[in-house]
Amino acid sequence: MEPLESDAPLIVYLDIKSPYAFVAYGPTLRLEAELGLRFDWRPLTLDIPSYLGSAQKRDGKVVESAGRSERLWRAIRYSYADARRYAERQGLVLKGTEKIWDSSIASIAMLWVMKENRDRIGSFLNEVYRPFWRRELDIEDPTVIEACLKRAGVSTEGFIAYQAGPGREQHDELQEKLHPAGIYGVPTYVLDGEPFMGREHIPYLRWYLSGQRGAAPDIAYELAVTG
Repeated sequence: MEPLESDAPLIVYLDIKSPYAFVAYGPTLRLEAELGLRFDWRPLTLDIPSYLGSAQKRDGKVVESAGRSERLWRAIRYSYADARRYAERQGLVLKGTEKIWDSSIASIAMLWVMKENRDRIGSFLNEVYRPFWRRELDIEDPTVIEACLKRAGVSTEGFIAYQAGPGREQHDELQEKLHPAGIYGVPTYVLDGEPFMGREHIPYLRWYLSGQRGAAPDIAYELAVTG
């Protein structure tokens, strides 16, 4: 799996623990359905402590923090407030996380869905994203993610072994290739080998993938559609 290459018309990179990916996955699924296309959905598992430091909360208060200045904390708070505005316009609940999660098992499950039953990718993303951002889902527990797969209508036979073995290897190999390819945040879309980071590119992606009729749209966020 090469980061910028796919037989699909668009590659979509997401991470379950990213609030900006959370508010982008629904509009991206709707774009896929609207155009009648099949995108290539892939994980980018963010290593947040490597560039934003680490922190842990309890009852809404920070009890442990490392590598975060007050200036960085203000930027993080704003990013959550910004993402929350877009979540609310989609009828979604976005609660800030209490710790920095290891989302790699959910990422591997995304690879599993694309391998086993690609048509259920939307159902799977709904099963993990929505409860996770309500603080109702332990994405570090393989059995919890397995249950999400079952609820999404995806076969789970062999998943536990897959996420610890070949799935982990495929995931880790892909992650090592992403930054050198210019893919470092989510959501990132790859169109004709070129990465576009951010939900604000959806109008342009729609224009391009639907035949480039008329002038290209401005790069801007769209109004969200509840559903």
